[in-house]
Amino acid sequence: MINILYLNVGAELYGADVILLEILKNIDKSKFKPYVILPNDGPLVKELEKQNIEVKIIRYPILRRKYFNIKGIIEYTSQFLKSSKILLKFCVDNNIDLIHSNTSAVLEGAYIYKKLRIKHIWHVHEMISKPKIFCKVMNVLLFRRCDEILTVSNAVKTHLLKGTKNDPSKIKVIHNGIDLKVFSKQNDTNYLKKEFNIKNECIIGFVGRINAIKGQEEFVMAAENVFKNTKNTKAIIVGSAFEGQEWRVEELLKKINNSRYKDRFIFTGYRNDAPNIQNLIDVFVLPSIEYDSFPTVVLEAMACSKPVVAYRCGGVVEMINNGKSGFVVEQNDLKSLSECIEKLVNDEELRKKMGNRGRRIMQEKFSVNGYISRIEKLYLNIM
Repeated sequence: MINILYLNVGAELYGADVILLEILKNIDKSKFKPYVILPNDGPLVKELEKQNIEVKIIRYPILRRKYFNIKGIIEYTSQFLKSSKILLKFCVDNNIDLIHSNTSAVLEGAYIYKKLRIKHIWHVHEMISKPKIFCKVMNVLLFRRCDEILTVSNAVKTHLLKGTKNDPSKIKVIHNGIDLKVFSKQNDTNYLKKEFNIKNECIIGFVGRINAIKGQEEFVMAAENVFKNTKNTKAIIVGSAFEGQEWRVEELLKKINNSRYKDRFIFTGYRNDAPNIQNLIDVFVLPSIEYDSFPTVVLEAMACSKPVVAYRCGGVVEMINNGKSGFVVEQNDLKSLSECIEKLVNDEELRKKMGNRGRRIMQEKFSVNGYISRIEKLYLNIM
């Protein structure tokens, strides 16, 4: 039995959180015993408890931009050292064999690796390009403070190696997987149509964190372009901001409320019924304006047989078969983005054709069973 400690970036149910949940739900419990420690309470805790997986909350700090100043550095360091001592004791008391740090914003696993020499996998879900000094420091930590770097896409691997002499063999790429039984076009949407007063409109949708890279404002502008030429169309935006960045939501709502098409927008905030929301959407749109490593929401849409329109950015090109299961347009080309969305809005048969192809790609490349098999093999090999 291999005792594995999982450290995660939070307790919500966005991309990295969902992937961790899939791992914990599906790994072979006769071979691996999971110990989960999260920095706060939240929806992920409840989902894990449903699976009879015990969760401990220790308020260790997560590296965020709010710490990138003198006061923040002092605050982060103080919290980090205090919580790391507790984590060290936990590892010793529970005979932890392996640490799985989920995202590069979780540094505590690197500290434990140095102190106790416990095997450490650093699971990198993001592509960070600034501030440059931070990226350089993180790159050094990643390659020196773990046994294996696990990346979610080839795009992330390339990003980590760019401009360095680091050993590429230390990086293992395993694409995320989604449970096709959970995300399906059979999921109920009737209650959502009633809640949002949707009748027979075509729904274009964005699901994801409201942050600096996901392109939610680009989505609004593209939707407005589509609304100019279509009547029976609405747009839905689902997601919330990081704590302390609620102003991003306020700015987004201000943009929507100032739009001449404001009555055709639906903003929900965070939702815990993602499988049903994805099935409500007819055309999924992700116009990320900066590097987006391997957005799980795209897999969710594909699993629900929905066509995807996205900017060519990061790992999305490893997911979408351009022209077959959706459209990938050049980054920041709002005109092409809008035209591709409109093309799908106006052609129900094309939506079905592309959506079904996306579902088949999911089954062949990104199933949860294949994903878990590769993760388990990684665990065994590293030990």
